[in-house]
Amino acid sequence: MTIRRMDNVLIVVEDLDAVIAFFIELGLELEGKGPVEGRWVERVIGVDDVRQDVAMLRTPDGHGRVELAMFHTPKVIRSQPEDAPANTLGIRRIMFAVDDIDDVVARLRTHGAELVGELAQYEDSYRLCYVRGPEGIIVGLAEQLS
Repeated sequence: MTIRRMDNVLIVVEDLDAVIAFFIELGLELEGKGPVEGRWVERVIGVDDVRQDVAMLRTPDGHGRVELAMFHTPKVIRSQPEDAPANTLGIRRIMFAVDDIDDVVARLRTHGAELVGELAQYEDSYRLCYVRGPEGIIVGLAEQLS
């Protein structure tokens, strides 16, 4: 076997504290937060003069993680369009299974989240939606019905 597990997904952000609060409201747990810099990180990511703060959050089951990075140097590069639609090339969203999708959407709205489309039902199996949170981050939510 070549892969043991998916370890984490990285999201580069400008307001680390706001995005941490958003993911904590969603139900992730903060594992740690701190500065990262030095030649070792520059060698790994292929960028010189790196100085950043990172935070690692984990899902309640302990199997999934989201890493957030806020770069102090070098300056971040913004993709265009800033709020890219779902058919834009690249990673578009992270999907989470939730128990009560209505409650989660309501709580995330207090952190500025808005529905991308609408909350819809797929057959008798799932209720699903995408929400756009701070910094344009798209999170998919899925509530299993049966």
